[in-house]
Amino acid sequence: MTTISEGPDLSIHIGADDLPFVEIGGGNKLKVICVKPQEGLWIVENVFQAGFQAPIHRHTGPVYAYTTSGAWKYAEYDYVNRAGSFLYEPAGSVHTLTCLEPDTRVWFQMYGANLNLAADGTTIESVTDGPGTLRAYYALAEAQGFGRPNVLVA
Repeated sequence: MTTISEGPDLSIHIGADDLPFVEIGGGNKLKVICVKPQEGLWIVENVFQAGFQAPIHRHTGPVYAYTTSGAWKYAEYDYVNRAGSFLYEPAGSVHTLTCLEPDTRVWFQMYGANLNLAADGTTIESVTDGPGTLRAYYALAEAQGFGRPNVLVA
């Protein structure tokens, strides 16, 4: 775990290969880059395979997403996020992420939690947040032989 200390000259660099992608099933991968629990901030990068679909969910805070390869969309909307696309999602937005192309790579900066919803679109089945995602990432990384990644946590 990389911790942040206060100071005017401090910067933290995390190289492209400093943190591993862990397998989360079906060739889909996750890398947790930064978690700041007191701010509710969590930054992750995913690699999704065509056909991957996240549960329908509602965000409690804003989300910023940048796509670096492939294509994905929300089942509820017509637009498609492709390499170079930026997406802002306000708190309260509800959607179902669906991947359209193999090896789609997306960077997400999220605040708050994802409330994963039942098929009725209103009943909360589970909650995903930064600290929980970090715990899962550590466990998967260790189980997959990467040891404990040096995630930026503040």
